[in-house]
Amino acid sequence: MKKAISVLSGGLDCTVATSVFDGDFEIHAITFNYGQKAAKQEISASKRICERMGWTHEVINLPWLSKISTSSLNTDEDVPEPEENDLDDLDKSGETAESVWVPARNTVFTSIALSYAESIGAEIIVVGWNNEEGATFPDNSKEYLEKFNSLIDVGSPEKIRIEAPAIDLNKEEIVELGIKVGAPMELSYSCYKGEEKPCGICESCMRRKRAFKKLKIKYD
Repeated sequence: MKKAISVLSGGLDCTVATSVFDGDFEIHAITFNYGQKAAKQEISASKRICERMGWTHEVINLPWLSKISTSSLNTDEDVPEPEENDLDDLDKSGETAESVWVPARNTVFTSIALSYAESIGAEIIVVGWNNEEGATFPDNSKEYLEKFNSLIDVGSPEKIRIEAPAIDLNKEEIVELGIKVGAPMELSYSCYKGEEKPCGICESCMRRKRAFKKLKIKYD
């Protein structure tokens, strides 16, 4: 069977994106520990998802990234708690994005995923990049996806592509896609704060909660 590398944080977006390729690809998921507040919960969620889906799972530790980061995700700085009406305000969302930005995180993660893909002969790298977060996070955007694939075309001897099935979708549409492909969304974890039970008030929790609410699906 064809092979795929999944960059799996255990969150909603990457869980749904990877599930799109389940059955057609042998999925090898990698989860990064870069000192983020949610590392324990993300690793636990990723492990549960992989066990459910029959995917292999490996944790990659990047302690150096936590040492150089000033992000509220992996420092003592408080994670922002925006109001719900701030979610569609690009200025307010931009402030949150600035607070949680980890230096070149997706560039680092995707480069490592490419190395893994080359090593095992994988044809694709699956990521959860999406339109809603791409509005404020440049490394989630469609332009970033296209540029990175162009880089792989030039810099890798293998024919490997990054696949981001949610790249044109908002959170509500991602949930709809998850239902369609049978993604184990109930096992995913999206909270920035890393508490055992999602806080419900960080931006990541709020975007997820809003999507389920709009679709009239019970949210935990």
